[in-house]
Amino acid sequence: MTVLAIDQGTSATKALIVADDGEVLSLAETPVTVLAGADGAVELDPEDLWASVVSSATEALRVAGNPRLRAIGLANQGETVLAWDRATGAPVGRAIVWQDRRSEAICERLRDHGPFLAQHTGLELDPYFVAPKVVWLRDRVGGRPTITTTDTWMLHRLCGAFTTDVATAGRSLLLELDTGSWSDRACEIFGIDRSQLPDVVGNAEPLGECSLFGGPVPVTGTCVDQQAALYAEHCRSAGEAKCTYGTGAFMLACTGDKPTRSSNGLVGCPAWRIDEQLTYCLDGQVYTVGAVVSWLIAMGVMSEPADLDRLGATVDDTAGVTFVPALAGLAAPYWKPKARAAFTGLTLATERGHLVRAAIEGIAAQVALLAHAAGRDLGSPLTRLRVDGGLTRSNLLLQAQADLLQAPVEVYPSPHATALGVAGFADAGASDTSLDRAGSKTRPAEVVIEPEIGADEAEERLVAWRRVASATMDL
Repeated sequence: MTVLAIDQGTSATKALIVADDGEVLSLAETPVTVLAGADGAVELDPEDLWASVVSSATEALRVAGNPRLRAIGLANQGETVLAWDRATGAPVGRAIVWQDRRSEAICERLRDHGPFLAQHTGLELDPYFVAPKVVWLRDRVGGRPTITTTDTWMLHRLCGAFTTDVATAGRSLLLELDTGSWSDRACEIFGIDRSQLPDVVGNAEPLGECSLFGGPVPVTGTCVDQQAALYAEHCRSAGEAKCTYGTGAFMLACTGDKPTRSSNGLVGCPAWRIDEQLTYCLDGQVYTVGAVVSWLIAMGVMSEPADLDRLGATVDDTAGVTFVPALAGLAAPYWKPKARAAFTGLTLATERGHLVRAAIEGIAAQVALLAHAAGRDLGSPLTRLRVDGGLTRSNLLLQAQADLLQAPVEVYPSPHATALGVAGFADAGASDTSLDRAGSKTRPAEVVIEPEIGADEAEERLVAWRRVASATMDL
């Protein structure tokens, strides 16, 4: 018996067929087109997104020989929202992607409520999160369509449920951090009718049956992408942390059963809920990481992602060049949506390799600062960082990360941590046995990168990066 794990991400949808022993029997991936505008708009076509779910799942099943499915799990991209007709399931217009910044004015209007929301929900009042996007979108489509995160819409199409899992709901600015329930006061602040919100469910429980893929098959696992990866990488005790390098970079540190309000610029949120037991995490984000690589390629600095190491290795250092990858503003720990990206320190001697090396160090610096912030919130530094995602193919990035973090970096041996995490939830939700069945099959790190520089040099580099970043925040 096998699990179909669907990882619906920003730029693509992956579908994996996972066997009982955790082996990946097949993989299919379908790209999703994201449309960006000069006004801060980042959108996608919901029907394109849905078609990618169906096509990748169908292809993965075909390649695996159409095995009998035991359960289905769905991971989602978190803070992306859309309007849709609940009676028909038809979308109303485009989906608003998590990177979209057009709800900045709404956040400014509600700024006085920021301290309450941070204490009550664990989140900063920022356009990144769901509620400001819902208000912005509702002002344009009116009150009749349902507006939810994409997981609720996809689950409705998959199995008829009108739900969202607690980890995804924790990205909304509408969820009480301590209870994992919708907050009446937060809903009031945003003018959102709580009765119109989906039911908040755990991450491993039956939600309904799906007949699209040779069913009926129970849908038993659902989670926001980064928390699913945290689970897959076995970061389930306080102080264990991971970073995923995808379109953005997302550093999450588990805090166990204790909800944590960050005093260092991170956000606190639910990681997952199993059998009514909530596990929490701290979360920090770098909005543009893989997006920086795509931008460098579009600008002609690089030809392909492999040039990170090929061009970066042509020089020994950045030659004084610094890059702040704030192409969509700066998230934690700064929360400066209007920050701008910048290259500084350019001279006539600057080569493309220096630009690439500076981009690598800019990404690594942001992640290191997030990890340091998590250590301060937890009361002790992180002793290691588990990493996954496409950019972990770059040896230069991994070394820069270990150097600036001053701790070992452990590379998760599969590029599919999110899908494997939600497969673990789906398996647990379909089981009468313990939580850890499929999800506990830990994959030991095959690559561990140790720091090659000392703490003083690492601090000098971080201070230099922070100096340049500070100059770009309020341009």
